[in-house]
Amino acid sequence: MTGTGLTHTGSMQSRDQMHSDEENTPQEEPATDSARMFAMGLEGRKPEAGKRGTSPEWFYKGNGANLRGHRQSLDLPAFALDGGEEPEIVGCYVIDEQGIPRRLGFSLGNEWSDHANEKINYLYLAPSKIRSCSVGPELVLDCDFQEITLECHVERDGESIYESGSLKSGEQFMCHSLANCEDHHFKYPLHRQPGDVHFHFFGTSKLSYSSRQWRYQPGDTITISAADFSRPLVNTVTAGDPREGHPIKVIPA
Repeated sequence: MTGTGLTHTGSMQSRDQMHSDEENTPQEEPATDSARMFAMGLEGRKPEAGKRGTSPEWFYKGNGANLRGHRQSLDLPAFALDGGEEPEIVGCYVIDEQGIPRRLGFSLGNEWSDHANEKINYLYLAPSKIRSCSVGPELVLDCDFQEITLECHVERDGESIYESGSLKSGEQFMCHSLANCEDHHFKYPLHRQPGDVHFHFFGTSKLSYSSRQWRYQPGDTITISAADFSRPLVNTVTAGDPREGHPIKVIPA
């Protein structure tokens, strides 16, 4: 399971705010690595057929052990500073016997992360991503990836605590084409091993983290929906293993 970040204008703004000094005045040149990465994508984002464009940001999310489905729980680890929803479209692939990636279709996804951890330093992006995540409940084989509107709703104790409004996704709202994102993921031989299945998250345009005053807690329910998908993806936050809040002791073999 992997993902591509800084693909949407909103995602760049959220990340840039997270890692920039709000006291600084606007500059002509991008002030943060996030903004610079996004600017690079704008320059070489959608190459002509047969040509390779600018590489997008890429991150590792985990393996099948931390994949969750519809109505399953998303873990809030005891060592986490917070949880963070990321409503996204997920590309689902299988590598055939000849090592050729085959796109099966698209699914709704919640790329659950820890933005409070990431905010400390952008080099914490990688560990902030090693969390459970979810896809489902359906695989759409003929989804038009040009324009997709998602919505995210968070409920606590039967009351709404967050409404995202319309979240635009798809190539029209991304600085990278689908083909360019796929190319830069599957160009690595390690990602073309026959029989492997890949779930790739394509990014979101908005996070609740930058605007909310609350933190996620066990029992919160997250619903992600899109007009192009007939059913929403629903997950409930659950507490992780309390033992993980203490140092893990390694025993000599």
